[in-house]
Amino acid sequence: MELIAISVYGLDRKGIVKNISGVLAENNVNIVDIEQSVLQGVFTMFLIADVSRCRIDLDELITQLKESGREVGVNVDVSPFKRPETKKKNLYIVTVLGEDKVGIVHRISSFFYEMGINIERTNLTARDKLIAIDFVVDLDDEGAKKKIKEFIEGIGMDVVIRPYREEKSKRLIVFDMDSTIVDAEIIDELAKVAGVEEEVKRLTAKAMEGELDFKSALKERVKLLKGLPVEVLEKIYNEIKLTDGAKELIKSLKESGYVVAVVSGGFSYFTDRLKEELGLDYAFGNELEIENGRLTGRLKGRIIDAVEKARIIEEIAKKEGIAKENIVAVGDGANDKIMIENAGLGIAFNAKKALKEVADGSISKENLIGIASVLKLKNEFKKRF
Repeated sequence: MELIAISVYGLDRKGIVKNISGVLAENNVNIVDIEQSVLQGVFTMFLIADVSRCRIDLDELITQLKESGREVGVNVDVSPFKRPETKKKNLYIVTVLGEDKVGIVHRISSFFYEMGINIERTNLTARDKLIAIDFVVDLDDEGAKKKIKEFIEGIGMDVVIRPYREEKSKRLIVFDMDSTIVDAEIIDELAKVAGVEEEVKRLTAKAMEGELDFKSALKERVKLLKGLPVEVLEKIYNEIKLTDGAKELIKSLKESGYVVAVVSGGFSYFTDRLKEELGLDYAFGNELEIENGRLTGRLKGRIIDAVEKARIIEEIAKKEGIAKENIVAVGDGANDKIMIENAGLGIAFNAKKALKEVADGSISKENLIGIASVLKLKNEFKKRF
């Protein structure tokens, strides 16, 4: 093949692609690669074309292409093209999220350059003050992912790194509830009413950090709630707030075809209510035992700890016919570690260090809606730079 590179750029208008491709077709020139986009009203297109069977000489072809471009108000540049030697690439998408900062693209691209990492593609979108930048990069060294996370978090941004691959049509996303979908630790709210807040918080912190066996810690905390009237559960549900962006994110996930679940070490009274309010497909939590309208201080049935969370997710995926690589897990504590590790994409949300270390990326409390950009949802970040 005898290849040429054709660059087309100018203000966007109808007929540009038709004109340029028409000249090539009329002269028996085959397009072997093409990429076209419109950014802020500016049209750009890059083509690689095979001219080995062109009916006219190259100079005449270039003249016709430039004339065709002038007819629709764009510039056309043509140059010889030789394919570089290719090697198998190990492509990843590095999504950077946070508040916009002057020079942020330069800082990150400079870091990649210093590490010897090639950027294959870059895309930036914005939603209000939150920006999302996708870098498609070739990573040969597994250790590079850790260095990238440390650098991005060090400049005050969130980052998620995942393999570059074709998206599948059916996908599952699983959220933790407390301090993830809900902006509270519900058991702490119950403890305030019961007058045992400090004792429960101490046990909660130890469990979240992985310093205390979850089942034992949960049983001890629930025991402290003995005697609370069931009306307290309703009152607390009405008072707790969803994490900023949670409702919008779940709506967009549903519209994009995701199966959405909450699997929590919290309580089923609240997960069931969230399922109803948010239109979730699945909701699982631990069941509080109630007798004569009051909590007994005991749990009913199985206890959902880290292992049980992972097992429930496997059950959902099997039932829905969803492969492991198409599962996304989002959580904040030690009880989420196994589901984060097992998922195709594991995201640590406002999380402790232990969870960040096993996750594919981490997102800050104020950036939950950024998951929409990571997953390229239908209604994500409609405002563009």
